[in-house]
Amino acid sequence: MRNSSAKQPGYSTEELCLTGSFTWSKRRRIEAVPGIVCRATMDEMEAAVSKLNPRVLVDAGNYKMDAQGNTVQKKVPLRKSQVHISDIVDDICSKMKDYVRGIKKYNKKLTIFNIVLPSGGMNPEMSKVDLIHDGDLNKSLEFYCHLVVEQLEDDIISLYVNDVENKKEKLCTEHSHICDNYPEEPFDDNDINSFFQVKDKEL
Repeated sequence: MRNSSAKQPGYSTEELCLTGSFTWSKRRRIEAVPGIVCRATMDEMEAAVSKLNPRVLVDAGNYKMDAQGNTVQKKVPLRKSQVHISDIVDDICSKMKDYVRGIKKYNKKLTIFNIVLPSGGMNPEMSKVDLIHDGDLNKSLEFYCHLVVEQLEDDIISLYVNDVENKKEKLCTEHSHICDNYPEEPFDDNDINSFFQVKDKEL
């Protein structure tokens, strides 16, 4: 189970969108943090679940008796096991310790990313952003992750147990509406030309 000392009670999903006395651009970045963290959390969930062997089956549910009186139990893939997915959820926010915040150089939007790739190398995204160096050493990202998980843990588990597609979109936008005024950008961050094409259409 998650460390209860990291929990912060009393927050609804609506309250996950912060307000405060900031300039418009900075305030927009602050308000976008919960949605960005939600998406990063689901990316980490996908990475963790994808490592599970899809051929491994585990018991699920209560034991039943068949027509011959034999005790049987339903088998499900490990990737759809409620117990195992719950264990992953309980530990997923620890991944945020390796994340940093930054401002994208070409569009000045907030982003967060893991500074170390699964292969062990440094994330090349670091060269594309201006890192935000704050006093809490980005501990607030883990804090926001816990808020999201506390509010939506059952929904996260259900998405995997029922093998729903587009889990990140379903959870962070369609279901919870966490700061859905800040949708995930539909174009590749590496494609600067597409960014300007989008901006031209807005004018």
